[in-house]
Amino acid sequence: MEVGFFYWPFSVELTMKMAAAAERYGYDMIGVADTPGNAMDPWVTAALVAEHTRRPKVSICVTNLATRHAAVSAAAIASVDLISGGRAILGIGAGNSGTRNLGVKGTPVAEMSEGIAYIKTLLAGEKAEYRGGTAQLPWVKRPTPVFQAASLPRSLAAAGRCADGVFVNYGLDRVSLSASTSHIARGAAEAGRDPASVEVWQIGCLDCHEDRDVARRKIGAILAFVSGYVIGTEDLEARGVPSDKIEPLRELRRRYSTRPGEADARMVDELGLFNYLAGRLSIWGTPDDCLRQALAAKAAGATRLMFTVSLASDPVRTVELFGEHVLPALRTG
Repeated sequence: MEVGFFYWPFSVELTMKMAAAAERYGYDMIGVADTPGNAMDPWVTAALVAEHTRRPKVSICVTNLATRHAAVSAAAIASVDLISGGRAILGIGAGNSGTRNLGVKGTPVAEMSEGIAYIKTLLAGEKAEYRGGTAQLPWVKRPTPVFQAASLPRSLAAAGRCADGVFVNYGLDRVSLSASTSHIARGAAEAGRDPASVEVWQIGCLDCHEDRDVARRKIGAILAFVSGYVIGTEDLEARGVPSDKIEPLRELRRRYSTRPGEADARMVDELGLFNYLAGRLSIWGTPDDCLRQALAAKAAGATRLMFTVSLASDPVRTVELFGEHVLPALRTG
């Protein structure tokens, strides 16, 4: 099993510690979120991570096409790829905090597919046209992989049609894993692609702490944040949501913030959603708790896990504890 993590880069010090932990414990990927208003610039951060690691892949996890022109992101990730020695991955999503914090609308699925195709052409060193302009990156050394972040059936299928890989925000339980991979496979088949050629990473929230109560208090904030776009507000029954959770989830969507805090964590409990969201979208608790839950995800079909530790009670300690106590057993268990 491959395992990685991504985080919000709040400081240079945090970035250095996260890069060191990724290297020390053998994580397969370290990702940097693009969330203006919440954290440092992702491209500066990714360059720092690339300079201070040798083994893990370095991913932008994820940026968008609304606040950054596709050609700018293509040139940026190709630059990170040069710095990292060929370890870079570009993640593209519709936009959540990265767009909402700036008052910008997210990108529709069809436009995202168009942008990804354009970026892939540029990263192959070829000339490409996009929205009235023409660009080329003749200096690129290799076609950096372009992943799509997807959480809805239509976006998962679109990713299967055009992306090199997918960061899947759908759920770590058996039903969710089966549904998300089938949507990706359907899209790949429609485009005449082998579904196995699409690299799939399942995203989950992670908070690993010696004190289970501390982890529980903090995991609620990130659950409120991600559930709004992972589960959404439409076709909740089709998304496998139990009938008694539909209205509470809609209320959560109406009230959640793109700058999560204690109020969001309390709201998850108030609406009676903690057990459902935690079971579907996260791995949390003591190292023993996390190992048990991660092994369950593996048994359910997950082969690659990408954890968000952005709002963990202690992001550095979380990746250290998981790396020391869980990761070795997860790979051999």
